[in-house]
Amino acid sequence: MKHIMSFGILASTVLAFASPVLAQTVFVSTQLRPIEEATVVREELLKDVGSVDYVVEEPPQFAVRMEAERQAGKHTVSLVGALHGELSPLADKDTLEPLDDLAKKLAAGGMPQSLLDLGKLGKSTQQYIPWMQATYVMAAKREALQYLPAGADVNALNYDQLIAWGKNMQDATGQPQIGFPAGPKGLMARYFQGYFYPSFTGGVVRTFQSADAAAGWEKLKALWAYVTPNSTSYDFMQEPLAAGEVMVAWDHIARLKNAISAAPDDYVVFPAPAGPKGRGYMPVVAGLAIPKGAPDKAGAEKIIEHLSMPETQLLTASKVGFFPTLNIKLPPDLDAGVALLAGAVTATQASKDAVISLLPVGLGDKGGEFNKVYMDSFQRIVLQNEPVADVLKAQGATMAKLMADTKAACWAPDAKSDGPCPVE
Repeated sequence: MKHIMSFGILASTVLAFASPVLAQTVFVSTQLRPIEEATVVREELLKDVGSVDYVVEEPPQFAVRMEAERQAGKHTVSLVGALHGELSPLADKDTLEPLDDLAKKLAAGGMPQSLLDLGKLGKSTQQYIPWMQATYVMAAKREALQYLPAGADVNALNYDQLIAWGKNMQDATGQPQIGFPAGPKGLMARYFQGYFYPSFTGGVVRTFQSADAAAGWEKLKALWAYVTPNSTSYDFMQEPLAAGEVMVAWDHIARLKNAISAAPDDYVVFPAPAGPKGRGYMPVVAGLAIPKGAPDKAGAEKIIEHLSMPETQLLTASKVGFFPTLNIKLPPDLDAGVALLAGAVTATQASKDAVISLLPVGLGDKGGEFNKVYMDSFQRIVLQNEPVADVLKAQGATMAKLMADTKAACWAPDAKSDGPCPVE
């Protein structure tokens, strides 16, 4: 969705968001948006930290809101919580307060310097404080393990083995047993950007229409023969897993947590499969930042400190499945489902063939359009069976224009670029 706004419209947007009396510290977040997660934030994670108005926003609306407040010079938001790539455009416009003193305090308290450095967003000062981290994994009902192909290690699967597993399950049960969150609010675009493309091409943008990409799409078509058609309606895979609609699923750890925590003995959790270029995976880092002009900077700092305390970070892991940014051990009495997820995250990070794919950076409010390139390709190639080369050529042109319009440079695993990331 395009957001082309005049200053007048932006100013009116701000007025719509503004309230006459700011009795609370307004905390706007693109993370923990689902009602169950937002309730945990309001009732448990922010308990005893003062009067906080926790407001959730979809990423495109978040970008519009922050730009509206910046242009109008009328600020209502004191704290923002968002992904690394969503905070980067704010830092590029020099709209975030430096948080160096907080960063030093947290480094002394056990936050890894490597994570804190990520929060500088390429600048000399601390732009955000790493809040929580996550990734995406696969989960399976234990009963599905009997159908694994001979010689397959569930913690080191490749795509051919996943396809064979899917065939075995379908032959035995008469139904496709693999599921993906390809619904309207599912995170399927992240599968393509963080897992599929890096695994098959070693890149995300540069390699979008390459021969390696075409071969990968053919492999995905083969896999999709064993994926339930209901996947196009799934937003969270925990629900179809718990309901017995699928035996094997890929999703964000926070969107698998409820099913696995409810019956941890029934599941195994493991890394996504590897392709010819390695085992792609996307580490997800969310950060906390204070906009310049924040009406309650002191209150925002207090919230950041509270959310960065060891006990709050462990409560976050236990309740919503996002893991600590502090270097702290998960307690032995941690929720068994969260422990399973943590094991899969560790196995993914420790994979010898791991290929790290960062979340998109530099797209501003065009992140939705970037996701759409992948989802449209998926629709046309896999669901509508259009010729792979034709689709990649057309979508590649859309991708190239998007990169040129945003001037977004390449991010890992693509090789660095001087200007906009090219589609080669």
